[in-house]
Amino acid sequence: MSWQRFVLNRLLRWIEKPALARADEPLELRRRFENRMRRWARPPPGSRLSRGDLAGLPALRIDPAWQAEGVILYLHGGAYILGSPDTHAALAANLVRRSGMRAWLPAYRLAPEHAFPAAFDDALTAYRALLDAGTTPERIILGGDSAGGGLALALIAALPARSLPLPRAVFAFSPLADMSFSGKSFRGNARAEAMLPAGRAADMARLYLQGHDPCDPRASPLFADLAAAPPVWLSVGDTEILLDDARRLECRLRAAGREVELHIGRDLPHAWPLFHGVLPEAGATLARLARWIRRQYASSGDS
Repeated sequence: MSWQRFVLNRLLRWIEKPALARADEPLELRRRFENRMRRWARPPPGSRLSRGDLAGLPALRIDPAWQAEGVILYLHGGAYILGSPDTHAALAANLVRRSGMRAWLPAYRLAPEHAFPAAFDDALTAYRALLDAGTTPERIILGGDSAGGGLALALIAALPARSLPLPRAVFAFSPLADMSFSGKSFRGNARAEAMLPAGRAADMARLYLQGHDPCDPRASPLFADLAAAPPVWLSVGDTEILLDDARRLECRLRAAGREVELHIGRDLPHAWPLFHGVLPEAGATLARLARWIRRQYASSGDS
């Protein structure tokens, strides 16, 4: 394990986690997160970023330096109340460079201004827009981190009932898959968790769900029917409060006979690929994911 991991975890536990535990105003949280990500993460040199839209939904497009092999639809994290394509542009651009894929990052609506299921509906709109633009589903990789990872997984569970084709594969960094917070790690890792204060989860759920059932599969894909899921790649840290979300997802997918890989990092912070500019383990995880994405294309006959 790197010395950077040790230092980053200390900083997160001493500064970020207490700040999140004290925060009361969503708008201030958003400003703080935007400013922090501008300082901590920058797209690789030569990244090609442009503004666009997906069926009227504002979105950021990132193109590789050469002809794109496919499309990553990336759904950013942020507990459904913060985050944007800009906060996750550097992560997505790094993955674009490593995978050779184009990426689209939609700006889905955030709570509390836009309650559940606004984020899910926007994710579905973005996916439909790619299909309507002529992108075949076999050329789409769906992914995200934290709440965005939960959205990606909720989407693949919902597509068959809407007579929509599934993407080639899906990945999620530290997915938020259970908004009832019933996993044992949610309590067992509450102190060890470097970044997320478990005590504020109910507040986040209240802002997003606003009285809706937390076990609705569109909010908690752990409770969704995953019998038709495409190949799934998951990563999570062993000290995260969301560890059991990923573990239980893996068990559900394996029980359904689906292809799944779960990578558990040792004492790594929540959604650590966001810290690829300072954390060697983040770059290694992105490289591992890019290799997996390329294997998915090779196994489907694409090149």
